[in-house]
Amino acid sequence: MEQVECIVIGAGVVGIAVARQLAEQGREVLLLDGESSFGTQTSSRNSEVIHAGIYYPENSLKAYHCVRGRDALYQYCKDRGVPFRQCGKLIVATSEVQRPVLEQLIAHAKAVGVHDLALLSAADVHDLEPAANAIAGILSPSTGIIDSHSFMLTMIGEFESLGGTVAYQTPVLSGHAADGLITLNTGGPDAFSIAAKTVVICCGLGATHLAATIRGLPAHLVPTLYYAKGNYFTYQGKVPFSHLIYPVPEPGGLGIHLTLDLANQARFGPDVEWMEEPDFEVNASRQTAFHEAICHYWPDAEKDRLTPSFAGIRPKITAPGDPAGDFVISGPADHGVQGLYNLFGIESPGLTSSLSLANTIATMASRRTAGQS
Repeated sequence: MEQVECIVIGAGVVGIAVARQLAEQGREVLLLDGESSFGTQTSSRNSEVIHAGIYYPENSLKAYHCVRGRDALYQYCKDRGVPFRQCGKLIVATSEVQRPVLEQLIAHAKAVGVHDLALLSAADVHDLEPAANAIAGILSPSTGIIDSHSFMLTMIGEFESLGGTVAYQTPVLSGHAADGLITLNTGGPDAFSIAAKTVVICCGLGATHLAATIRGLPAHLVPTLYYAKGNYFTYQGKVPFSHLIYPVPEPGGLGIHLTLDLANQARFGPDVEWMEEPDFEVNASRQTAFHEAICHYWPDAEKDRLTPSFAGIRPKITAPGDPAGDFVISGPADHGVQGLYNLFGIESPGLTSSLSLANTIATMASRRTAGQS
């Protein structure tokens, strides 16, 4: 049976970053994905926002990796010429009951390492964005936007130049761990079995299902996956904003917010629509609810200019109504399977966190190679 040193499963933004980081260590790395190209699911169905790290619980992996990943991502884009814009965002309160939330967000952000937020008066908001309706706001200058496709394409190119190999249309169906190796069985047009000393499962929506098929991995350490769909609507025509505009956060997400792409095309979303099975069809019937939410902070928004754009699925590992979950990085010290690293619940801010997550996995794998625990 063929054997390689490392296999990374999932060619989304995190999987590509992990594979590239492992290859930079001089390792032999095979990157597998069941789709025909990279980043076709969660990685290409999001707001493409570089998050500052404002919202995530103190001492959480999301907070840790977002702040560090943000800085690494900006530097990576500058060094490689990946298109991005550090445009900043406004979080706006539209009623007095929301004003204390802004103050709480600033205090919380400082606790997790975000120190550049500014509390704004209504006049301050109006000076920055005259079309926005707000009684107060927060300016987050370190929030930005990125061309996520270019980012992934650049990392793929670097990975391959380092000797890495990518195999698309190669879904991993099952595996088993024995004698210091993990053997994987693949499907697709050229199905095969292959063994590796190090396997990283970071395939987003498929991570929990795949992990459950690995014989030797305790089943109780594989979390249940919940699908939280986010619909997006594009706004036809220009919008009078240069910053991203966010409402105060809501349970399950950050509220229906305005983001811009690098061509200044505006889109709104995502909302939160819990589902039993993944469905990437935009729910056009939510147009009215979108318009009502948008009008709180942009009263002049025209409903008929909102057109269905795309939908993404958050791979959540907390049930509807439960507190927001954290990233899970599960290694040999957690589950006892040598060489196996699982990444579960990698939703937002996964794109922002990708380089930091990759560094963590590569460090963990290096310790194993060096014989450390």
